[in-house]
Amino acid sequence: MASRASTPPYPSAARISDSPCFPQYTASLKCLEEYNSDKSKCQEHFDMYKECKKKEREARLERNKNRSFFS
Repeated sequence: MASRASTPPYPSAARISDSPCFPQYTASLKCLEEYNSDKSKCQEHFDMYKECKKKEREARLERNKNRSFFS
């Protein structure tokens, strides 16, 4: 019997490193490290990550909308 532990049960459970928003995610973390967790200095990075995740979600919803479950 094959192990299912290596693959996530749902596509949304994929690793963050597989996300198209991974560069924005890492830039946000790097900024927080650089500025000793001063979030006010990193708002631009947070906004870019948030916008990326919004576009990623919209694309996923569009793909799901176009998918036929009954064919």
